[in-house]
Amino acid sequence: MQLRIDIDHHTCIGSGQCALTAPGVFTQDDDGYSALLPGAAETAPRERVTEAALSCPVQAIAVADAPPRT
Repeated sequence: MQLRIDIDHHTCIGSGQCALTAPGVFTQDDDGYSALLPGAAETAPRERVTEAALSCPVQAIAVADAPPRT
């Protein structure tokens, strides 16, 4: 099942823990804040994304199942 990965850019402090934990899913933008790699939500392993969300020191990442497409 596809994931919905939300990054609260107002909360993110740019620690980079998500990019270190799941480099195939997260990166850092030009300002150093968390960003999703294109297409990552479609292919991301749930365990890795959950681990990255839990590693965020300010809990700026939320992970949920994406609703089915109709």
